[in-house]
Amino acid sequence: SALPEKKMIFKGLTVNKEDMNKLMLTPLIHYPLLGGSALITFEDAKVAQRIIEAREHMVELSCGGELEELDRCRVRVQAVPVEIPLPSALEVRLTQSSRSILVSDLPSLGISREVLLDKLELFFSKTKNGGSEVESTEFLDDSGQVVLTFTRDGVAEPLIEKGHIQVLIGKGNYKVKISPYMGGDITNLQLQPSRCPRTVLLLGIPDVLSEEAMRDTLEIHFQKASRGGGEVDALGYVPAGRTGVAVFVED
Repeated sequence: SALPEKKMIFKGLTVNKEDMNKLMLTPLIHYPLLGGSALITFEDAKVAQRIIEAREHMVELSCGGELEELDRCRVRVQAVPVEIPLPSALEVRLTQSSRSILVSDLPSLGISREVLLDKLELFFSKTKNGGSEVESTEFLDDSGQVVLTFTRDGVAEPLIEKGHIQVLIGKGNYKVKISPYMGGDITNLQLQPSRCPRTVLLLGIPDVLSEEAMRDTLEIHFQKASRGGGEVDALGYVPAGRTGVAVFVED
């Protein structure tokens, strides 16, 4: 009910009615990384498994002639699996906001978002337009819609009942859609650990090279098949004394 109107053609049949009310989740996991660690993702899950099974790895550093002893040009790192919690069950209670509306079908006027929000706020703050004092406006990047919130109850419902309204923006008059704004509260969330099949966590990396040099050294080492490695898809390294956050998205 909160999406812009769009003409669509549905083809095919729904054979399992139980699936109609299920919510599909797209993973977006934020994984904290401590200093002296790295996350390395291989193209092949079998390579990641070999690296984890070996557990300990001696990584040769590109020290040049600065260090005389060969042992000082190697570092020992530990490879462990990456376990992240994923939702196994989720229940959300949806409620309609009594003060907010969703404005869609907005015209493309070649003006900035800030200017557009100011003009919408000015229009809907007037009682002759069916509005009232506006508390806030928010542009939703993922949908191109605007959430407009009034300071008091009883204003949103009459606008929603109209469905559409002619909005004066500058010298133009544009028809926009007014929909209810739905808010969700998580009432039940169950998590279960899940192991990343292609990603390995490297621990115990000393701060002996620059960040870029250490990243290149690790990638070169773990790409070599002679050391059980393979093609590297991505690598993130956090030097000792710092912290970072890795973001896992859907594969």
